Amino acid sequence: MMGHAGVTPVQCRSRPLSLFKEWRNVAGWGLMLCVLFLSPGCTTPIHKRTAVSTIVIEPMTGTVEAKPAAFRLIGRVSVTGGKDSFSGGVQWHHVDTSDEILLLSPLGQAVAQIQRNPEGVYLTTSEQETFYAFDVETLTERVLGWRLPLMGLQYWVQSVNSPATVAEVDRDIDGTIVAMRQDGWEISYLSHFPVPETQTKQAQAARPKLLMLKRPGLQIKLMVDSWNPGNQ
Repeated sequence: MMGHAGVTPVQCRSRPLSLFKEWRNVAGWGLMLCVLFLSPGCTTPIHKRTAVSTIVIEPMTGTVEAKPAAFRLIGRVSVTGGKDSFSGGVQWHHVDTSDEILLLSPLGQAVAQIQRNPEGVYLTTSEQETFYAFDVETLTERVLGWRLPLMGLQYWVQSVNSPATVAEVDRDIDGTIVAMRQDGWEISYLSHFPVPETQTKQAQAARPKLLMLKRPGLQIKLMVDSWNPGNQ
């Protein structure tokens, strides 16, 4: 039986929402700080860079599509403009062709767990209801009320465009990516983590700290608080 168009309720086969328990202990900084994140008067000052050049990057064809590097991140997310809004914490582990994402309330309670693998996507709610769809955007829009562009975001959060579709990329005078337009989304990079002194910009691009994703009728703000590359 279909609970939502294109989304199938399934037996709870996912691991429980305590999957990220160790992350939640590490993230003891307190998700009530989301209030500061969402309040315009309390956010960290943003030094927005000015774009000086724009390039159009065509999709990769005839070669094996490059996959985004593995990572773990802890942060905060705010969603406005969808059927339902959301604000709270996010914990995300990406590796190869799979993703595990935990969405948390401002007080730290688990709201939803998203698990993606080559067979599709499962979303488990705090009521332990599990839904399945082939793609993340369909699943999140039908169950959460807003679209999560995971297939692009796994690249965008690393300051890289997805190689699957055409992209317009804006860079500043230092070559840092400040904005990108792809798949109907506009991604603005509002602040970055400092590049380690031991690495040059050629060796490692500045990692985004605050991103703003927009499309007609929807805005997603993502603040990254903690980032670990690879399988750390």
